[in-house]
Amino acid sequence: MANAGEKLTVKEGLKVVSVVKDGENFKVQTDAGENFETKTILITTGSSRKKLEAKNADRLEHKGLTYCATCDGPMFEGADVAVIGGGNAGFESAAQLLAYCDSVTLINRGDTFRADAITVEKVSQNPKFKTILNADILEVKGEKFVEGLLIKDRNNNEEKTLNVTGIFVEIGQIPNTDFIKDLVPLDKIGKIKIDPWTGKTETKGIWAAGDCTNILYHQNNIAAGDAVRALEDIYLELNTK
Repeated sequence: MANAGEKLTVKEGLKVVSVVKDGENFKVQTDAGENFETKTILITTGSSRKKLEAKNADRLEHKGLTYCATCDGPMFEGADVAVIGGGNAGFESAAQLLAYCDSVTLINRGDTFRADAITVEKVSQNPKFKTILNADILEVKGEKFVEGLLIKDRNNNEEKTLNVTGIFVEIGQIPNTDFIKDLVPLDKIGKIKIDPWTGKTETKGIWAAGDCTNILYHQNNIAAGDAVRALEDIYLELNTK
């Protein structure tokens, strides 16, 4: 039960457009023109997946084309699937899918992988796994669900269709941190740098959690746990000093 004078107010449907340091406090402005003053801030704005830019990709999203092997992989048991992306996320998704699928083909736009060599070697040892390099994705085939993937060889412009019924896109994320970039340090791709023990940023009074941060793994349950940990630390900050 809250003490006298304490209350929780939830504001839905608002977007924070700026956060400004004001002495020991912060001033937060929303797109509705509202302003709030606070001692502490927890940022949990997440990130957006980079979308596959190919014909029919938007129409067949969640109809065989997905952005999460952990969430959707079991639904493709016994299927032939493709993974788009040559970074660690792509190879880690492929590794998960190999437990369910008959075959996994990883397609990379360049001629080298961005993933670390150990991960590439480990996944490549599975006989159900193969890779295609130097390929552009032209079209996702299918009417109601994914039925194939049209790709083009970037070396000779030859086109071919892969007979896959699942497509897992791992071409990166865009953290939603532009509004805070002048106040907290970000890494090279725009994620907020935090202390993983507490969720603290390098700016006193600001914590962050979830997919907008530079932690190693990103899942809903991990983000929720990290936010709870940060809130615990904020509580201690406010009540023990």
